[in-house]
Amino acid sequence: MTAVEGSVRGRLEGWVRRPPVATGLGGLIGLIGLAGAWRALRPAWQVPLPTAANLAEERMQDFRDALYFPIREFLDGGNPYSPAVMFAHWPVRQNFNLYQPYHLLLHAPFALPGYRVGAVAFALASLVLLVFLAVLAAGRLRLPLPLGTAVVATLLVLSQVGKAQLYVGQVNPLVAVGAAGALRWRDRHPGRAAVALALAWLKPQFGLPLALLLFARGSRRVALTGTAVAAAASLVVLVPLVVRTGGVGPFLDVVAANLAHAGHTSYGAVDSTTAQRVDLAAVSFRLTGWLPPGAEVVALVGALAVSAVLVRRLDRVGAPVVADLLTCLAVVVAVVHQPGDVLIAVPALVAVAAAWWARRSERCWRPVGWAVLLLAVPFAHLHFAGVAVRGALGARADVTLDGVAVVLAWLLVVAFAVRSGRT
Repeated sequence: MTAVEGSVRGRLEGWVRRPPVATGLGGLIGLIGLAGAWRALRPAWQVPLPTAANLAEERMQDFRDALYFPIREFLDGGNPYSPAVMFAHWPVRQNFNLYQPYHLLLHAPFALPGYRVGAVAFALASLVLLVFLAVLAAGRLRLPLPLGTAVVATLLVLSQVGKAQLYVGQVNPLVAVGAAGALRWRDRHPGRAAVALALAWLKPQFGLPLALLLFARGSRRVALTGTAVAAAASLVVLVPLVVRTGGVGPFLDVVAANLAHAGHTSYGAVDSTTAQRVDLAAVSFRLTGWLPPGAEVVALVGALAVSAVLVRRLDRVGAPVVADLLTCLAVVVAVVHQPGDVLIAVPALVAVAAAWWARRSERCWRPVGWAVLLLAVPFAHLHFAGVAVRGALGARADVTLDGVAVVLAWLLVVAFAVRSGRT
């Protein structure tokens, strides 16, 4: 950066930091964000009540299939992990995946009222969590916290990833806050970080790789305590489930049936050409059409092993923000994930984008800049862009685009980490 550029940048930063300017900008951006949030929340109260005739309804489908009716089944004395039970008793399209059992108690307040009231309440709670995620991200910016929060929160609710959380009613905002908290507080507040990791364990495909990578980075207390907290909370629900199912053996049979069903669905199978998966195994299959035996296990072990070595290296060379981003990307590419799951990388992505901007003239940071740009793809994968890709290259290319961008971003950060150890 030249002296002139530094002077101009300093004046701009000083201008933005003036309280009246920051307040005005924050208010204007906040109004845009409120408009985007209002639009993103509309599906929650516009969605029709679920029936067998409208199973294809996408609005709040995850709230319906992964929260409301599974919790209803649990409260009615059944086992929601059984696909046969759920399809027989409730108007659901997808089976209830192997969420942590504590999910059935944690989110029970949203399943106690009528469906539409529960859907609206859950969407509002998810919006609050997105704003809190923006607070965690804004703390990494050289801006006043209210202004930085307004900027990040507005970009989130206007993005495809952010809108998808509210449109389909996903639990990812809570998982993302948990992952961000575990990474942010692991050194100074290990107890708080352990609780945050326990929240990230709500979906085991987040909790397991995140706990392993935290352990590899030296946060062993956080990894072990957070995992123990999640396990203890789940036992409260798991024990009655095992009893009502008929014992450990029958319950394990239900788990096996659940995994078998999920592995053969069009939206979850690794060899599905329509599933919107962004993990390494699924993207490799889409690009090559080849699925070697044990591909998912190899991808899981390989991605985590490589990333575990490199995040330690990045911590040693003084690049913890890049290590945080590599941690989040490794979680996503290692095991089955969808585009919306990159939400967990938002705080780390903001921090790395700010670090790259400050060092953008350094050649070694170029891969990081390209990684940031590629990670913007799932957030900006607009409807008209999808239509254009499908028209030119087909539907398979459209559902593969986000995955290719995420995997390439992970590879670029890996390349940066490898080079950082040589300099």
